[in-house]
Amino acid sequence: MKIKVRFFALYRERAGMAESVHAIPAGSSLHHLITLIRQRHPNLAPSETAIVAAVNTEYAQDDTILYDGDVVALIPPVSGGNHD
Repeated sequence: MKIKVRFFALYRERAGMAESVHAIPAGSSLHHLITLIRQRHPNLAPSETAIVAAVNTEYAQDDTILYDGDVVALIPPVSGGNHD
């Protein structure tokens, strides 16, 4: 099955692309896809950093099962603001 992956902000810069398509076996989880992406883009995020993802615009957990045609967005951690 084919899954479209969209990289946002810092992840887009580190991956060198805004999106890609990955072929993975039917029944694969989000965790499986993220592991594959980390292998292809080792500078995406440190291994101890959890990658937040949304599947079809909804935040998803690692055990979410993916289906052909799903769109996965990888969202880097954000910071900022003023604590005053």
